[in-house]
Amino acid sequence: MKKVMSLCLSLCLTAALAAPACALEYTIDAPDGPSYGTPTSIEVVHTADGGAMKNEDVSKNAALIPPGFGTPSMDAMNTGTYLTPNLASGGMPATGAVIGSNSAAVVEPGSAVITSPSNTVISTGYTEVTFDLYYSAGYLGTLKIPALDLSVKVYQGTDSKTLAKGVGHFEETSIWNGNVALAAHNRGVNNYFGQIHTLEIGDKITLTTKLGTRTYKVTNVSKVSETDRGGLAASGENMLTLYTCVRNQRDARWCVTAVEA
Repeated sequence: MKKVMSLCLSLCLTAALAAPACALEYTIDAPDGPSYGTPTSIEVVHTADGGAMKNEDVSKNAALIPPGFGTPSMDAMNTGTYLTPNLASGGMPATGAVIGSNSAAVVEPGSAVITSPSNTVISTGYTEVTFDLYYSAGYLGTLKIPALDLSVKVYQGTDSKTLAKGVGHFEETSIWNGNVALAAHNRGVNNYFGQIHTLEIGDKITLTTKLGTRTYKVTNVSKVSETDRGGLAASGENMLTLYTCVRNQRDARWCVTAVEA
């Protein structure tokens, strides 16, 4: 019996060794290509404000070499000469800089800049409304016109809600240096500017803010179109511009200008 079993095991072993060897058949796919972005020649600038920053050249083409130590413009912002003037030609000048000149204009902080056709930089006064300029009651200042026996608070904005409280300040204009433009109603309970068209040349107007008190003298009283926004333009001269409606003339406005005395 043992011989029979031994013989069977031998035959099984021989059969196993005689079978052809084969490996498990399988295939391996090549890896997918990397997920590269779409090729582009424009490098996108990501800003903290989500792209709200105005589109302007921030490359080396607009870079400025700072003024020399001890020069009049050494402490003025955005002054100097172009790093690559050959690339900057025909471009817009940086604030306070003059293209094609070896010197830069000195612009006082808080001033706007206007470039004339001759590349002369003209400084215009402008004071932005900031949180610290508000009084605790929420107004920006007090306007007084002795000839009209008027003393009224000045608030930011010119919407109906603001004009119901007092005189409104045009947000796009300065609140101190340069041109300060104000508006108010000419009728109703809050008709603060109802009589400004009766002002005479030389009449005084005072404006008091947290920056001080200024006295102005009326230089012009005129009727302008409703769409005339010329009175809101920046100015290098400290001045006031007052606007109100003209009774029974929806397309017209009274405009009073006064310059610092």
